[in-house]
Amino acid sequence: MHMTILSEAEALEEELTVHRRHLHQNPEIGFDLPQTTTYVMKILKKYGYEPKVVGRAGISAVVGPSGGRTFLIRGDMDALPMKEETGLPFCSLNGNMHACGHDFHTSALLGAAKLLKAHEHELKGQVKLMFQPAEEIMDGANDMIAAGILENPHVDAAMAVHVLHDSLGKAGYTRDRACGSSDVFTIRVHGVGGHGAAPHRNIDPINVACHIQLALQTINSREVNPNELIVLTVCSIHAGSAANIMPSEAVLKGTIRTMDMDVKAFARQRLIDICEGVCQTFRAACDIDFIGEGIPPMYNDDDLLTDTIRYIDDMLGEGTAQPIERMTGSEDFSALSVRVPSVLYWFGTGSTEEGYNYGVHDSRVTFNEKALPQMAAVYAVSAMRWLEEHQ
Repeated sequence: MHMTILSEAEALEEELTVHRRHLHQNPEIGFDLPQTTTYVMKILKKYGYEPKVVGRAGISAVVGPSGGRTFLIRGDMDALPMKEETGLPFCSLNGNMHACGHDFHTSALLGAAKLLKAHEHELKGQVKLMFQPAEEIMDGANDMIAAGILENPHVDAAMAVHVLHDSLGKAGYTRDRACGSSDVFTIRVHGVGGHGAAPHRNIDPINVACHIQLALQTINSREVNPNELIVLTVCSIHAGSAANIMPSEAVLKGTIRTMDMDVKAFARQRLIDICEGVCQTFRAACDIDFIGEGIPPMYNDDDLLTDTIRYIDDMLGEGTAQPIERMTGSEDFSALSVRVPSVLYWFGTGSTEEGYNYGVHDSRVTFNEKALPQMAAVYAVSAMRWLEEHQ
């Protein structure tokens, strides 16, 4: 059966490439995905589904007979706010870019949807399709969970596949904790602006921001057990507009990544303590905002991972699924992984040796479209076989 699905998926390569290029040319960000969701809804209806909106911009559809178990497969839809510099004929021109491959994820999930609909009579349970917004801001999965994506029908297991700068067709996985948690923060330092030549009359928020940036590094280096992984990074500092005007505000933005929920909670609180303490020292004040509660580390369920490794290797060849190092980066599919048994795979879409020289989040990154049917088949076959084995 699984080889039949693979050949059917390969026959869909041209169709999936059309989906991918349309999505790539029209990238949208966060929860603001009107063109993307309209397109996905249209294709799902064409394939015989009755898709529903879930949360602010998510889409769900179900295939298979009710009454049994439910396997969820997820693809995210949002892009990044960066200008594309690939020079591709279907290059984005709107200032956003699918530089993280979510156009691949969405297209592969649409391919899986078509394959599963064609084999609906063979399904031993239901497959729920989850098209998710706002992965890049780590908020879309939480939004869809809050809106009920894991119920009606209740989800028993879940899977996501993400592109990776690696050999075409390789399916990478990590046992246990695969990706870091994520807390996205904004620190607004409030000082007193004025003339740059009279700093004693002002409270310099740039000076305070610099001290905060340096002090926060001690969370990494001095406050967390070295055996634990933590990465706290300030990636944006903005203040001032002229050489002789001291601004009244400085803004720092960054993220905290860990592999442990206790470390995550500790680091969040210490960030608050340090910022408030530094500001008090220099007579400034601050506001600290996190995007929600953040997301946990990604937990790969061991039994589900063992099952899906077997499914992938049976279909694509022994050794296709390979262990890789855990990632400090985050994937908000992790929000599902603390609620239902879940697995996340990293699918190779071209290595440097194969002529794909850039990784994700680079404005020049390109991906091998031959991965699309393979990813679609991995989604479909994993869902079908798991339901068959867990009736």
